[in-house]
Amino acid sequence: MLNFSQRLILGCAVLAALTLGLALTAHSALVAAGQPHTAFLFGACAIAACTATLYLVMRPMHVLARDIRKIAEGNLDHRVEWNSHDDFGVVASELNRIAVRLRDLRDSEAGRKQMEFQLSDAVLQSIFEPIIVTDGKGHVLKVNQAAAEIMGDAASDRMALTTTPGGDKILSAIRDALAMQKPVAAEGEASLLPMHIGNQERSYRLRTTPMRDSDGRLLGTVTTLEDITTLQDTDRFKTQFIAVASRKLRDPLLQLRRGLYAIGQGFGGDLKPLQAELVTGASSEAEKLNDLMSDLIEVAELDTGKRELRLDRIRPLPLLTDVRDRYCEEAAEKHIRVEIKAFADLSYIQADRRAVLSIFDNLMTNALRYTPANGEILLTAEEIKNFVQFTVRDSGRGIEAERLSHLFDRFNSASDRGTGLGLALVRRFVEQLGGQIAVESRLGHGTTFRFTLPVAVIEEVPHPVEVG
Repeated sequence: MLNFSQRLILGCAVLAALTLGLALTAHSALVAAGQPHTAFLFGACAIAACTATLYLVMRPMHVLARDIRKIAEGNLDHRVEWNSHDDFGVVASELNRIAVRLRDLRDSEAGRKQMEFQLSDAVLQSIFEPIIVTDGKGHVLKVNQAAAEIMGDAASDRMALTTTPGGDKILSAIRDALAMQKPVAAEGEASLLPMHIGNQERSYRLRTTPMRDSDGRLLGTVTTLEDITTLQDTDRFKTQFIAVASRKLRDPLLQLRRGLYAIGQGFGGDLKPLQAELVTGASSEAEKLNDLMSDLIEVAELDTGKRELRLDRIRPLPLLTDVRDRYCEEAAEKHIRVEIKAFADLSYIQADRRAVLSIFDNLMTNALRYTPANGEILLTAEEIKNFVQFTVRDSGRGIEAERLSHLFDRFNSASDRGTGLGLALVRRFVEQLGGQIAVESRLGHGTTFRFTLPVAVIEEVPHPVEVG
């Protein structure tokens, strides 16, 4: 398929060929009539006419092509000079109009981008929380005034950040966000960045989020530091209050439980049926209150650091056997089978035995509570890299999907039964021991808890001969 220029040139060539053909025919007739000089003169005029025709057609096209090329190369101030009002004049006028519109559009786009840049910079500087922006390679592009105030010149220098308090955590979060291309937010003590401002020390929670363009390409990261000093102080006060209140209530509650037990056993005389029922109900509620206070005290000890972990080397299979034996009587009463699936030669784990048993106690209590008669609870252990993964799987009714995300929060029990602190304690113990915990559940298909604990480091004991 020929384009417009090719068709125009071909048309001019055909027109010139026709003109030249007619001239040659007339030339032959004049020669045959005995007028050679007239024939020669006529032929020369015909050739000149053809040449002029081609020039008159091709010259404007060449000029227009040159002007179009300059405009296409970005010279939007160039104008096509054409004074005639023919078709070429119309084309020239339209080209000039297009160039003006392109120039205005370019100028307005540049102005808009400049305004957007100034606006985004103003928004960044007006944010109270410290913010650090990096490119896709982790180089610092921009920091706001709040970040500069708490970190000084180091906020905009990646190398200087390594020697700044908390700078290594910021750089690690940036690297993780770029590598995984998803937000990174530490939890607990790992999220705290202590920073000095004058004579005060403040604590910040770290969060790093990847930035993407409209096509989903990774541009860099945005790191935000949330000042949680006040929240941390409030949480610390709350923890201390709970610990003190729980201990102060323990002795009165103990006396209350003893009195209810004595009355229930008939030491104060025979009880009527209604009295016995009331004492039994009160004893049950007193036991629930005692469990709640025990969990509160344990949580407070973990938060304040009074609960020290004593790490031992523990074999996974004997541990699971001990757990099963602790609950075999209760499981038998409910006609629930407790099975173990683990190899005897699994590596030792490095953990606090009391904490691990507390983890299993909470998970087994939940499993027995929600598993119906003739159900099954499966305890497994398997080695995965430098961890041993333990599993507690039951065939109970399962947990609603909307509750799973808050299952390990304090006072967010999956049921009205229980203290609502058991699974929060489980997560705290697992994380303090260096592991992770997850839950899978679907209504009608049971619940599975999985948690990992680190494998014990093998200590090399020198041979007596080597020592000597």
